[in-house]
This record gives sequence, C-alpha cells and structure tokens, in this order.
Amino acid sequence: MKISKIKSIEILDSRARPTICTSVYLDDGSIGQAMVPSGASTGQLEALELRDKNNARYGGLGVLDAVKNAESALKILRDVSPEDQLTIDKKLIELDATENKSKLGANAILSVSLACARAASNSMNTSLYEYLNIVYKGISNKNSAMSLPVPMLNIMNGGCHANNIIDIQEFMIIPSKKFNFKDGLMKSVEVYTHLKDILKEKGLSISVGDEGGFAPNLKTSEQVLDLIILSIERAGMSYLHDISIALDCAASELFTEGHYKLTGENKNFSSEEMIGYMQSLVDKYEIKSIEDPFDEADWNAWKAFTKNNGDLQIVGDDIFVTKEKILKKGIQSNVANSILIKLNQVGTLTETMQAISLAKNHGYKTVISHRSGETEDSFIADLAVAVDAGQIKTGAPARSDRTAKYNRLLLIEDELYP
Repeated sequence: MKISKIKSIEILDSRARPTICTSVYLDDGSIGQAMVPSGASTGQLEALELRDKNNARYGGLGVLDAVKNAESALKILRDVSPEDQLTIDKKLIELDATENKSKLGANAILSVSLACARAASNSMNTSLYEYLNIVYKGISNKNSAMSLPVPMLNIMNGGCHANNIIDIQEFMIIPSKKFNFKDGLMKSVEVYTHLKDILKEKGLSISVGDEGGFAPNLKTSEQVLDLIILSIERAGMSYLHDISIALDCAASELFTEGHYKLTGENKNFSSEEMIGYMQSLVDKYEIKSIEDPFDEADWNAWKAFTKNNGDLQIVGDDIFVTKEKILKKGIQSNVANSILIKLNQVGTLTETMQAISLAKNHGYKTVISHRSGETEDSFIADLAVAVDAGQIKTGAPARSDRTAKYNRLLLIEDELYP
C-alpha cells in the first residue's frame, strides 16, 4: 500500500478566512482528508501558518502557496507506507528544513500529516481513534488506554474572540467526572441555554463570539462569573459539585510595555499585581482550571503562581505551543502542570503526540484544543480519545464547527460503550 496522489484546495474556516484541505489517495483506493484550523490569539513560537500575502485575494490571507506546497510533498512520500506516520512526518520536516516550518508552512505540512493518518485508518477499515491509538503507542513506547474526554465548554467569549470589552478570553464550564460524556454534555448545554435566557432577561446581547460563546458587554470578569454561576443554579445543578468553571486568560494579549492592561476594567497591573488579581479570582470563585494567566515570556510569574497553587490545574498554551523542547523547559522550571495541545502549533501528528507523551510521563495533564478559526473536521475528537487526553476544549455547544467535535465524541462513546 502506497501513497499515489496528494490533492489540496483552498477552503474557508469559521471566521471566513481561507485555510487548506488536503486529500491523500492510496493505491488501494482509500482516501484520507484533513482540514487545518487557524488561531486568533497565537503564541510567538508557534509554527508558521503560510499566507500568500497577495492583497488582491482575501486581503492577503489566501493559502494557494500552502496548497502548492502540500501537493509537492508527493515527491518524497510516494514510496512511503501511509501507516508509517513517523517516517511521513520526518520526511515532511526534512523537506521544510526550517525551525518553524516557514518554508512549506505548518498549515501545508499538517494537512498532509493528518490526511495520511486518515487514509491509513480508512485503508485498514478501522475507526480513526483506534488507528491513532496504535500510532500513539508506537510513538510513546507505552500501552495507552482510550477514554472519552471531559469537555471544557467556552460559554462566554471575550478578548480576541469577541467584539466586546471583556478582558479574559474564555469562560468555560466543566461537567463533573461523575457524568459520562453524553450526560456531561447535556448538563453543560442546559447551563448554556439558561445563560442565554438570563442574558435576555437583563437586556444583554446574546450574539456569540468566534467559538460560539455569548459575547455581551460586561465590564468585569466577576460579572461574567456571577452570571455563569446563576445559570448553573437555574439549571438545577450545584456549582462545583456538578459543574465547575475554567478560565483561559490569554494574558499574552493583555501584556504590553511591561504591564498587563485590562482595558475593560480600566486597570494596569505589574507582574506581581497580575499574580494577585488571578489569585483573587481563583480563590473567590474556586476556579478549577486556569489557562495562560500570564504572558508567555513572564516565566517568573508562572513559577510563583504554580508554586502557590498545587491543587489548581494551570494550563500552558502560548508558553508551550505544543513543542516538546519548550515543555521540557517548563517541566524543569516547575511552570504550570498541564499543557494545551493544538496540532497546528507544531505542525505534525508525530510532534503533537511526542509532546503529549512527554507531558504524561511527567505528570502534566493534557487538554486537546480547537482553534478560533475552525472547520467541520473532527480529527481532534478522535485524537482526544486515542491518547487518553482526559480533557477537550472545543468551544460552545453552538456553531457546527464546534458541535462537529461534540457529535463525533457522542458517536465514539456509543461505539465504545453501546
């Protein structure tokens, strides 16, 4: 079984921006397809997303160069078995030959990497999550169970994901582990529905942000948190016992000229003051998980906050960007205790799985994540199950680009636990 053809086209993501879709054809007739997402708030060390910069098309955001580069990979992959993911990704990395995948583009490389995995899965007539579990076992050199992840649903949007003045980017709800995936999702949807009703009662906007969460104009994070807790109670559930809250602060977007500028709250914080502010939110609302509470370069703040919050899940996104080398530094420096996993931050399936394996080997939790610019591709749902990630973050239970992942997980749960 060999790769016989690679075909890529330019498609649109959920923010009306071009992205790439690649199909890999095998000589046994099997086909694998992958669509690549795109982020809004991005870490400085993420692999490069290649854009055409031709202002005559899509304001310079076209990806025709990435399309061409993806198709050019056939010359190095024609004789490679699609089941040999390590070799496929190694050859793609070698063909690019840059530190941040700037020659071919991480979007081009990732589309081929994931499409090859899907093609191999289809050729073997096995579910994608089962195939990815086999690949992960080979990369991690360990047996790995499969499990449904706990969803982290972004039900209120701020920051770069919404046109409002809320400083914190994501306010998420997390159902208790006592629920199976189906019931946990149902409970979360009920909270989301009650939140919508409460916003309407208060005359606040029920328009949604990039990830499907509501995006009203509220001045403080405490106002948002109070409304979410009210919606949990209105849904007949107990805060903390049934549903908890997580935050994605995306603090790198708030950091400018050595200070954290919270425009909505009209506050400017030093690193020390930002630590105090984040601690106050965690303590007052008994926050379960907090992502990127500080700038990606503010390692001293990260260290201090991690040291003082042993029981809190502290997730590194922009600071780690799914890269094994940076995560190693974080582990050695006692920074955070969890990593957000985004395939397009690093650019290949192999490198993504290597970061997951490293995290697990050192007791760091893993959260598989979508991007703000998504497609209907549900690859991350299968990945979360395959690597026993434990958690998945893929937006509100609204917009088909988000519900595609939840619906895929419901189907997987029904297969695994009929």
